[in-house]
Amino acid sequence: MQIMRAVDLPVYYNAVNILEHNLAERADKVALLSASRELTFRHVSNEVNQVGNALKKLDVRMGDMVAILSPDLPEWVTSFFGIMKIGAIAVGMNTLLKPHEHAYILRDSRARVLIVHAALLPGIESIRNELEFVKHIIVVGGKASAGNLSFEEWIKIESTELVAAPTHRDDFCSLNYSSGTTGEPKGILHAHKDYPLTAQLWGVNVLGLRESDRTVGSPRLFFTFGTGGVLIFPWYVGASVVLFPEPPRIPQNILNVIERFKPTILYNAPTGYAALLAMEDFPNKHAISSLRLCVSAGESLPAPIWHGWKERTSLDIIDGIGSTENFHIFLSNRPGDIRPGSSGKPFPGYEVKIVDEDGKEVAQGQIGNLLVKGETAALFYLHQYQRSQRTFLGEWLFTGDKYYVDADGYYWHAGRSDDMLKVGGIWVSPVEVESTLISHPAVLECAVVGQADASTLIKPRAFVVLKEGYKPSDDMAKQLIDYCKEKMAEYKRPRWIEFVPELPKTATGKIQRFKMREAQKQVG
Repeated sequence: MQIMRAVDLPVYYNAVNILEHNLAERADKVALLSASRELTFRHVSNEVNQVGNALKKLDVRMGDMVAILSPDLPEWVTSFFGIMKIGAIAVGMNTLLKPHEHAYILRDSRARVLIVHAALLPGIESIRNELEFVKHIIVVGGKASAGNLSFEEWIKIESTELVAAPTHRDDFCSLNYSSGTTGEPKGILHAHKDYPLTAQLWGVNVLGLRESDRTVGSPRLFFTFGTGGVLIFPWYVGASVVLFPEPPRIPQNILNVIERFKPTILYNAPTGYAALLAMEDFPNKHAISSLRLCVSAGESLPAPIWHGWKERTSLDIIDGIGSTENFHIFLSNRPGDIRPGSSGKPFPGYEVKIVDEDGKEVAQGQIGNLLVKGETAALFYLHQYQRSQRTFLGEWLFTGDKYYVDADGYYWHAGRSDDMLKVGGIWVSPVEVESTLISHPAVLECAVVGQADASTLIKPRAFVVLKEGYKPSDDMAKQLIDYCKEKMAEYKRPRWIEFVPELPKTATGKIQRFKMREAQKQVG
């Protein structure tokens, strides 16, 4: 096992090396597979260089921001590495946001160039007069018009040769915005060094990625879970990546891609695995035998989903916790060492501790705030000084997650700090209540938040999505409450069950409990 540190990298290091180190030994190996194109490492490198040269002609310089707003397509990848290679900073934009949210990100980042897919261009055109910093718009999959440039035409005449900018390993190369579980997005910058470090420390040392692998996932490339797991980690070891632009929240889309391209590693969120399990006899109706391992992150994976997946597919799910602030996973189960329902254990390269509100470490078994220390952590939130002070605590990063550790050293997620409930003076983890509800055969997914009762005391309220074939009713609500009373301490049971057709989620599949809390306040 190689324990890589930042000092092990050259002082002047450009993360485009994650792509280009493959040219010496496997230039003609297929690096990227998609419905639109199949590219070797050589093909990818050539297009990356063309993008970089085209950007330089637009006077994009080291440290400038260039935004990408596109589905997961080859052009996203070549744009990302082209931006990085010239020393600029790639801004990955969430394709599911509304135009006013895109305007916020483009103003906050001060991106000078926007590379946008034609399908998303109308939304950008509606806010064009608000984008004072955007000087050029490049359209993927469209023709040049009204001052916009066509991506294909823009790079076509450019040279396939380009020398990488002499970036320092601590120079910023990417900017992501938090996926919004707590409201307004926060800009998070990462450095060139963060990519190879996390690829080695988790992708190789924990997950065991190898050159023969093919990765695919529901996390989109604009999200760090997708950038790392689906793209950076496989190319770091010379493996191949599979991209698909279709909405991953539709289970059939993922199954179609697995059948066609036969990946070996699947990345998904807990809600994604639950949706697949809800499909009748899917392992027999769809060819998924190419998969050797599955990964879950984003939020904790309930043990019932892990066991259901293992029973129906014989595949392990490696669950862990990461964050945009830390770039990727820092606490993880691992092949051969899995405790279903837990987030696993720390691994070399990262330290974690659980502390109380005063910053003192809590005893084993007690719930506290999870802090992490590692070299891939961001330094601050862009233009958000007060939030930065609360999160970036010197060497330690405040994750915003509540955790406890058991006697065997496994860490258990108790919920986000904002989501924890104090019922009768005792902390209740919404994750524990949700895991119990999900183990009921009628429940597809659920979320638990706090609600004041007639005495203004906080009690758990559960929002429940039922599986096909089950109907909402007072009797079903009573069944679920009684089921929880049987499975856990009575004070933890939900006092109210509200049946809903779907739960509000981020683009990465995380449940947005704050939206349900806000809705309750408005009703009240």
